[in-house]
Amino acid sequence: MGIRQYSLYMAWIVAVVATLGSLYFSEIRGFIPCELCWYQRILMYPLSLVLGIAAFYDEFKIKKYVLPLSIMGIIVSTFHYMEQKIPGFAAIKPCTQGVPCNIAYINWFSFVTIPFLALIAFILITLLMVIKSREIN
Repeated sequence: MGIRQYSLYMAWIVAVVATLGSLYFSEIRGFIPCELCWYQRILMYPLSLVLGIAAFYDEFKIKKYVLPLSIMGIIVSTFHYMEQKIPGFAAIKPCTQGVPCNIAYINWFSFVTIPFLALIAFILITLLMVIKSREIN
């Protein structure tokens, strides 16, 4: 039972923590989001609301709404992380306005950046939705 029983709630908590974390970095720490950060926010913020409603009503068929957002979030976060960590990769599609996407505001342990944190959140939400969907099959 364990993780399957609470996977919807855990996915919601991950989405809320990611949302609050992004707001902390921009509103409290003053980090200006780049273009790819905005795309990641566009994909994460609705997950906080959708997963919260689904957890409240214990909605079993939520994965068809959540997985497209979380998988697209994995793609955008991976691309953004590669722009930050792979030399020359940022030249493929440089951010042309505002903050450059290859700038890392944080670099904990030489690999944990904001896009990495978003990537982990999107992966966790995806895995928890797969676990939740296995419960009802």
